Amino acid sequence: MVSPEFAVFQHPGFTEYRVENWRLARDGSGRVFMGVSGWSWQYSLIPLIVSLLWPRVHDNFIALSGLGLILVSLIYFKCTQVLFESVIVIPSQGIQLETHRGLPWFPPLMVTRRFIPFASLQDFVIHEGLRGWNVRYYIAAIRLSRSGDFKLHIAYENISPHFAILLEVYRGVQAALPSGR
Repeated sequence: MVSPEFAVFQHPGFTEYRVENWRLARDGSGRVFMGVSGWSWQYSLIPLIVSLLWPRVHDNFIALSGLGLILVSLIYFKCTQVLFESVIVIPSQGIQLETHRGLPWFPPLMVTRRFIPFASLQDFVIHEGLRGWNVRYYIAAIRLSRSGDFKLHIAYENISPHFAILLEVYRGVQAALPSGR
């Protein structure tokens, strides 16, 4: 096992390499750092605050609009958290990059999928990039578009998993590539 937030699901027609949005502390304490958060008890104070402010703002369109904007923003940001990201390898067809968003402990509300057929996949690479003063590793699919341009599709772009996870995904994809590449 590379890391507890990483899972490989073997199915008859495909293999999924999934990275969930949480990590264990590196000090060995076993503490979990969640990349997503659910509804906490503080959110139950929102109706109380709205009911206390209502007599002052119910006639003021600007104040009501501001209050509504704050509530809608809170709901939007909670519902668009990245839950997990996957690279799905479909032998003889291609790879699919997925991002699942929503609230934790509920089925995903939104899923973004990008399919890259093996016919247009030029390479699947691990590369490094700088983020501030840190070196981060990322894995990318290089695809040849119809216009002849190369497109770069980053897998796990929201989570940034450790190198050991990327190496296992890389080896799995390279093993599934059609021979002759």
